[in-house]
Amino acid sequence: MLSLETKNLTPLQIQAYLNHAVAPRPICLASTVDAEGNVNLSPFSFFNLFSVNPPVCVFSPSRRVRDNTTKHTLENLQQVPECVINIVNYDMVQQVSLSSVEYPAGINEFIKAGLTELPSEQVKPPRVVESPIQLECVVKEIISLGDTPGAGNLVIAEIKVIHISENILDEDGAIDQFKTDQVGRLGGDWYCRVTADNLFKVAKPVRTIGIGVDSIPHAIRNSKVLTGNNLGQLGNVEELPADEAIETYAQSYELKEIFDATIGDSQTRELQLHLKAKQLLDEGRVEEAWMVLLAE
Repeated sequence: MLSLETKNLTPLQIQAYLNHAVAPRPICLASTVDAEGNVNLSPFSFFNLFSVNPPVCVFSPSRRVRDNTTKHTLENLQQVPECVINIVNYDMVQQVSLSSVEYPAGINEFIKAGLTELPSEQVKPPRVVESPIQLECVVKEIISLGDTPGAGNLVIAEIKVIHISENILDEDGAIDQFKTDQVGRLGGDWYCRVTADNLFKVAKPVRTIGIGVDSIPHAIRNSKVLTGNNLGQLGNVEELPADEAIETYAQSYELKEIFDATIGDSQTRELQLHLKAKQLLDEGRVEEAWMVLLAE
């Protein structure tokens, strides 16, 4: 493994490594205004949700690594501590990238990027019509992390109004993750797209007290088939299936077929059962996978 001490790296090297390593990152397309009311629009991927009560987002308009100058967004927020955080989806990602161009002060990136201004309800900066989710925010604090090239400035923004396009809501009025079509920032010129093909669910362990991987029988824990993710699924159950349920499941056609085909060959039987269990785990059928593994 390559081990690097950050004190021996240049800011550009650190930026290159970390932007690839800490990814994907959500994108904050921040609209701000200066004291004269000039509008600025700029994207930041050093961004995330930090609190829900009060609702707070944090993003960082860092000092430029190239020449240590500060960005217009930061300068605007120091004059008018309000912003709109516009969430980015795939349909607008190219325009968002264009808005990151370092135009001179006073140039409206809405116009340059071809995006549409929409008046906000409680803050001075406008919203982006094309954004599926727009967060009107009041800046509570700006924390400088240094005065050297690449140093961040943490903008702590309290969300006052949440605007959500009805096009991404489900029938219950909740945001439908399949409809948002969000994008994330990676390193270099790379982005990723959150599509239905790469969405998956992981059961939250806070809902139960799982038995843990350490409680899984040794032969299963050291399986040549099951992955670390599979073991995590198996360890995230409160209790193992009852013996009666296991015995009943063992009489199913698929398991009987495995047992009949591997009479006298314990190694092949274990392999086939683990392969079957893995298939079930990949389908999210954890209890059935346990019954397959315990039917040995």
